[in-house]
Amino acid sequence: MRDQAVGGGQLPPEATSRPAGGAMAAPSRRASGPRRDGATLPAPAAPPTAGRIAGRRRELKALRADIERTGLDTLTGRRGTRSRVLLIAGRPGSGRTALAEALLRELAADYPDGVLRAALTGRDGEAAAPEAIARELLDALGTTAPPGAPEDELSELLRDALAGRRALLFLDDAQGAEQVEPLLPDAPDCLVVVVSQGPLTGIPDVRPCTLGGLDTAAAVEILARYAGPTRITVDPRTADAVAEKCAGQPAALVLAGGWLADRPKSSLADLYQALAAVPLPADTSSGARPLVRAFQLVYDALPPPAARILRLTVLAPGCLVDAPTASALAGCSVSTAGAALAEFAALGLLRPDAGTPPCSLLERGGQDAAPDGATGHPQYRVPGCLAPLLATLLEEYERPADIQLARARMLQRTVRLLVSCRAMSEEPGSPARQKVAGLPRSLRFPSRAAAARWLRGRRAVLLDAARIAVADGELDTLDRRLMAALTRTLLAHQSPEEAAPDLYALHCLVLEVAQRRRLPREMAAALLNLADLDAHAGRTAAALTRYRGALEAARAADDPVATGRALESLGGMYGELDDWQRAADWYGRALELRLARGERVDAARLHGRIGGAHAQVGRWDEALREWRTAARTYRRAGDLAGQARATGELAHVQECAGRPQEALRTAREALETVRKAGDGHLEAALQLRIADTLERLGDPAAARLHRAAGERLLADQPD
Repeated sequence: MRDQAVGGGQLPPEATSRPAGGAMAAPSRRASGPRRDGATLPAPAAPPTAGRIAGRRRELKALRADIERTGLDTLTGRRGTRSRVLLIAGRPGSGRTALAEALLRELAADYPDGVLRAALTGRDGEAAAPEAIARELLDALGTTAPPGAPEDELSELLRDALAGRRALLFLDDAQGAEQVEPLLPDAPDCLVVVVSQGPLTGIPDVRPCTLGGLDTAAAVEILARYAGPTRITVDPRTADAVAEKCAGQPAALVLAGGWLADRPKSSLADLYQALAAVPLPADTSSGARPLVRAFQLVYDALPPPAARILRLTVLAPGCLVDAPTASALAGCSVSTAGAALAEFAALGLLRPDAGTPPCSLLERGGQDAAPDGATGHPQYRVPGCLAPLLATLLEEYERPADIQLARARMLQRTVRLLVSCRAMSEEPGSPARQKVAGLPRSLRFPSRAAAARWLRGRRAVLLDAARIAVADGELDTLDRRLMAALTRTLLAHQSPEEAAPDLYALHCLVLEVAQRRRLPREMAAALLNLADLDAHAGRTAAALTRYRGALEAARAADDPVATGRALESLGGMYGELDDWQRAADWYGRALELRLARGERVDAARLHGRIGGAHAQVGRWDEALREWRTAARTYRRAGDLAGQARATGELAHVQECAGRPQEALRTAREALETVRKAGDGHLEAALQLRIADTLERLGDPAAARLHRAAGERLLADQPD
């Protein structure tokens, strides 16, 4: 969450331009005061866009100087090995992020590899895990990280990815050095800018810039942005008094200015008196009072329906909300929600969001926004400094059952969006596409490309929605429906390798739900999926532990399919460890289950795996017996291709056992079988194997004939 969302001292371009008459033009606002009768708020003028910041020139100059200053680790004349770290410290609402953004704009030309940015505080105000942030940064750099990789591995990958680059790394709203240190690159040409409330104790040679309030001139400049120059000119002393009442905090000044702009007939004296009259809780700290006072002033002026919509916005995933999302949360019409959101943005309660994900790589010259392909409605983000205040009001005014209902409506809409997004991956005219065509327009996508863009741009928000569903714990089956829909949608628009990191996170959430609700079948499925990803990433020990847990859960659920899969997977893991005796044992247990269920093809496959395990340790008689049984079982099941493969492997084992004549006869038998099956690739492989055997037996002419036949078959096969 970011505190620049409420302005942070930023001025819009129009605030510094002057009309022909030379006076500063005031932004237009609706003429009437706030409605308290519950009627829909009229849509105000669009809020001003962010431009240069008010004041802070001294701080910017000091930060620029700190970049060039010799660090403690370079006093000897040797260049440092790590990136320089600049710290901008201040309370939320002090304009710390706005100052960081202004610094990044000034430095962008000196760092051709662009800007990496990440928010280190999550939607709920808790510190984001360093491994999650490292993965997001790696994604932005185009570097693939193994799913489920630990923090140390991800940090090392991040340092490798940034080595040799000249980039800016912006870490917003850090809660301590333990979050920042794993993300620091060993790249002296990179610069790290950190925004935090306190010091980064433990990180050497950090250059701090501590923010207080704005000076009076800059504070009044922010008020003039909203109130217009006339009211400032006619009462400059009261303007100074309002700036002092807000303690020069940009967030408080923006809210106070928004309140005044909403009342063209009110004076600065009215604003000052209104601020002074706001009651504050006894436990409010002195530093938080200006922001709390200004926020409460603006909030109390909202009509009750609008105030409820504002409170509920804090429930939105990623604190990112648009009109349909607010409509689902509040149970009102989309038009009412859209007008309210626009009003909130004009008052400084929300900030328009250009579609930038929480962590993104911005190249020089601009950024690629991720458009909301389903709705096209403007998106807004809840300011980080206001989110705790809204959360407190939500808890105070909303019943737990109403909060849960709002959450359920929002997540239900997310599920429908995911179903629509997944349907767009299918061919036109498919049943899924026809079903989606009947959905409201706000839930439909114009094309497959638009659906894929929406999924890519909202990936972090969708994962946050899944975490919300799991954390609620009282949404019945909605959390599982959401995670199932998200899993299918990711796989529909991405390859399994691309989706693996997100799938790992989703399977962990599924496991959490299954354990909490004591659902052994779902627990077994989640453990199997996680173990598969661990195994693919080379974490064999972790995979073994999870496969054993899946086996226990599957047996508790009396799920033979999951039980068999867990048994086979355990055999495969011990094979990866070259423990072939245990591998054969686990395959044998899986075989017993398959035979008891009459699953011949699966039983034949397991006979082959057991034979392969015996062959690895030179137990030729046991291996031959298993492969003969496998071929026989395939034949009884009517699987000619499987029979040919098993017979070919039998020939290979016979040759390894020192029985070349038997191997030749068996390979020719397999060749006859595979011709009946019509498998060209397998026939070519058998021809080449026969050629190798004939060469060992001293018949090069026959070997050449079989090799030529095999190569012709390979050339004729499609890739």
